[in-house]
Amino acid sequence: MTAAENRRRQLDALPPLREIIARHQIGARKSFGQHFLFDLNLTRRIAAAAGDLSDVHVIEVGAGPGGLTRALLETNAASVVAVERDQRCIGALRDLADAVPGRLKVVEADALTTNLADLSPPPRRVIANLPYNIGTQLLLNWLETSSTFIGFTLMFQREVAQRITAEPGSKAYGRLSVLCQWLTEARLLFDVAPTAFVPPPSVTSAVIAMEVRSTPLAPARQEDLEFVTRLAFGQRRKMLRRSLQSVGGAELLAQVDIAETARAEELTVHQFCALANAIEARRALRTIGRNH
Repeated sequence: MTAAENRRRQLDALPPLREIIARHQIGARKSFGQHFLFDLNLTRRIAAAAGDLSDVHVIEVGAGPGGLTRALLETNAASVVAVERDQRCIGALRDLADAVPGRLKVVEADALTTNLADLSPPPRRVIANLPYNIGTQLLLNWLETSSTFIGFTLMFQREVAQRITAEPGSKAYGRLSVLCQWLTEARLLFDVAPTAFVPPPSVTSAVIAMEVRSTPLAPARQEDLEFVTRLAFGQRRKMLRRSLQSVGGAELLAQVDIAETARAEELTVHQFCALANAIEARRALRTIGRNH
């Protein structure tokens, strides 16, 4: 029997997930943004979407009672860490850890305030069905230290997934698109219907893959890129000469050869990086001027 077959046998011997949820009295809580996945065929599809996990240390955030965790434990991942803040789910996750000794580490913590890099050695990949209410913020937090991960396989509500993968010129294209695509290669993989969850959410979900780039798409300081995209998309209906008026407006745009009549959704990631660099250069010149 192969190691994979043995892992599957050990996990199959566990009671069905619904039974474990009933035993631990785990009802989905709206305050936690919880929607549980029971369908092992679906959770296995999500795990498979992450590709070859040999030698990869997987971190699952918002593991809940362990539906996706079971599928991750069946893979050839070097290890799996399940992060969960709902104390009711910890017992269910520890049942999984006991079923496959040495494969699963359960961490009771709030992912918003946890440094995932402290939980496992590299190479690390995050695979998760993220809570709707904090999913975007979690991703933005992880992007601040993107080089500590090799990639992410994440489920969001479809609207967020579309914003992450949107092309310039589309309605979904925005600040999140620029920041994510600057640091990763993002692809929308497949949709997940509300009926796949208990309780079913009011929206369709989608799974995306994000492979961290070895170097960002174009040179820029992350703080400057975040700043200029916040200004530009904060008033996305206005021409950039107006929305960027506080940092140079038309003069700044001319400096990087962008039409002053352009709007934020028309610019590529490279153009936003050029704007970020121009803003940083103007800031440096002002600093030099004040010091002389």
